[in-house]
Amino acid sequence: MQFNRQSDGTMLPLPKPSVDTGMGLERIAAVLQHVNSNYDIDLFRTLIAAVANVTGARDLANKSLRVIADHIRSCAFLIADGVVPSNEGRGYVLRRIIRRAVRHGNMLGAKEAFFFKLVAPLIEVMGTAAAGMKSQQSRVEQVLQTEEEQFARTLERGLALLDDELGKLKGDTLDGETAFRLYDTYGFPLDLTADVCRERQLKVDEPGFERAMDAQRRRARESSGFGADYNSMLRVDNTTRFFGYDEAQHEGTVVALFRNGEPVESIQGGDDAVVVLDETPFYGESGGQVGDQGELASDLGLFTVSDTQKYGQAYGHLGRLARGELRVGDRVAASVDQARRSRIRLNHSATHLLHAALRQVLGEHVAQKGSLVNDHYLRFDFSHGEAMKPQQIRAVEDIVNQQIRRNLPIETKVMDLEAARGTGAMALFGEKYDAKVRVLRMGDFSTELCGGIHASRTGDIGLFRIVSESGTAAGIRRIEAVTGEGALASLHQQSDLVHDIAQLVKGDNQSLADKVKALMDRARQLEKELQQLKNQQAAQESSALTANVKEINGVKILVSRLDNIDPKMLRTMVDDLKNQLGSAVIVLATVADNKVSLIAGVTKNLTSQVKAGDLISQLAQQVGGKGGGRPDMAQAGGNDTKALPAALSGVEALLVNTFRAE
Repeated sequence: MQFNRQSDGTMLPLPKPSVDTGMGLERIAAVLQHVNSNYDIDLFRTLIAAVANVTGARDLANKSLRVIADHIRSCAFLIADGVVPSNEGRGYVLRRIIRRAVRHGNMLGAKEAFFFKLVAPLIEVMGTAAAGMKSQQSRVEQVLQTEEEQFARTLERGLALLDDELGKLKGDTLDGETAFRLYDTYGFPLDLTADVCRERQLKVDEPGFERAMDAQRRRARESSGFGADYNSMLRVDNTTRFFGYDEAQHEGTVVALFRNGEPVESIQGGDDAVVVLDETPFYGESGGQVGDQGELASDLGLFTVSDTQKYGQAYGHLGRLARGELRVGDRVAASVDQARRSRIRLNHSATHLLHAALRQVLGEHVAQKGSLVNDHYLRFDFSHGEAMKPQQIRAVEDIVNQQIRRNLPIETKVMDLEAARGTGAMALFGEKYDAKVRVLRMGDFSTELCGGIHASRTGDIGLFRIVSESGTAAGIRRIEAVTGEGALASLHQQSDLVHDIAQLVKGDNQSLADKVKALMDRARQLEKELQQLKNQQAAQESSALTANVKEINGVKILVSRLDNIDPKMLRTMVDDLKNQLGSAVIVLATVADNKVSLIAGVTKNLTSQVKAGDLISQLAQQVGGKGGGRPDMAQAGGNDTKALPAALSGVEALLVNTFRAE
């Protein structure tokens, strides 16, 4: 490091710049093994050979082999440490590394997923350094394979979008903004876009791509921590002693006041401010647990605390002075909203039980990836590669409630970090811990590092209920749950819902399933009968349409607008008309809910002369929409209903030049 970057971009030299010799372990290995490149050391030679084996590459000097060998090591260790591919933070870095490796595999000629197959050779060559990864090998392979297959689908979507953009292109150059959108949204490499364009004798505006890339980098810097002006953020030099583990009421002295981000000596009634105390029972938001609320009362004023945040070693009480005056140096009686804190304590303790239960049911790979604990519910994010099955959710819920009924003691001890790790306490990947940490133990069931406030015994939680399970990113699942009174209210709500549904189907709780099944069977039967009627209607309409057939140089053309027709019936009608006419180009349209639905059908013998997809694309543009499909069948939609008559009347003109007389 050499500079302190200001918010305006100014770079101020640091008084003591850092020095990096660049003499890493691999360069030392290269010296000791008497080779000229890191990639010639024994580790990389083995990995490069493995890459060549799974990709079918023969030229061992190909630089793509080096890229993949380097990237499999980075990716596998990141995943083993708990990082999963996502669209932000370290997960986004991992995703880009994987996709770069996959792209280089494609350049080598790999025809199927290959990257995950390199985990086993990596573990073997890394030896004891990969001991932790070996126990997670199947999960690491699964994450890599899933991401690679997802990227393959992404490339497919990107190719379809590129094809659509090139179809609309006027001129011989694809603009840089479009090329960048393909790259940024779909991970579509610029060189691949250029390859596709070259095949069609087109060019790519690469300078425009670079300008769009630079603009994105600027936006990323501005939205990230690197764009923040840390030189002007709220600075609190005081230290607050926290008494909230044992107390909900405590006296303290006001050591600092901030209004509108600026330090002040006093605040008046109605002022929004941040109050810093030397001692407090209020918990400052951290570890997923929200900050406490309550009141600060002095002889001259009453301050209502709506949130508590940490500013370095100080606790800031955010809120409004309800009445009177508050000054630096005043003594205040700090009182936490105990009812709210009690609900938070129960939810926080339940997250620890949930974490341990998930590891029992799903496996040791489960690791916490985020949490939110407030007075209403708890939210817990964890690493897992697929949606939980209903029976797994039930099993987790049962295990947590079993531990609640055991009424285990919840104990905390403060100890050295290394000693805490020796007890088997779980620490969160990426978290920074002080030399002294709090170890939270729930009987013989759960031991974790945690600085939050908890119940005294698991039985205090009363009842635990999972409300939802969902995905938030690739490899990350989220559970939301409620405890105590919230769990009981959830059960009552569900019971009321079941009762209401039973009344609607004229049954009771015992016969509800049979009643609903009977209604569904009846609905399916009615849908089947309705579809048969629609098919009959379509057949009748199709037969009537044959009277409107025209011929252009011996080719049958049918263009028609149909009113009061379900847009879904158009496809059935086109298939029926193809069978009736044998050889024809068919275009049908209808308007429903102020939207145009178009369909084009071309019999197989004519697709070499006119393609339904090309025809429908031209029509769609005229009615303000988009569309596409196969050469023999294509559909489109649009919003400009007034333009439909002109679009349909122009179909014959479009086809005249196609079917010229020989």
